[in-house]
Amino acid sequence: MFIDHRQEQWPEWLGTAKFTYNNKAHSSTRMSSFKANYGQDPRIGFKGKKKGKYVGVEKFIEKIKEI
Repeated sequence: MFIDHRQEQWPEWLGTAKFTYNNKAHSSTRMSSFKANYGQDPRIGFKGKKKGKYVGVEKFIEKIKEI
């Protein structure tokens, strides 16, 4: 899902794929791996406090939202 037709981008997206998989509720435990290990769900989604100061971060957030 996160790679192109030549499979050159998978190392870039591996962390995101791992996080997504570990944050999904599994049928046997009915909770995510993250919650089973740490006792809480990870904090997902945030908005920067100061707009414009962290342009790279804002671009990354928009890119993730598109995906």
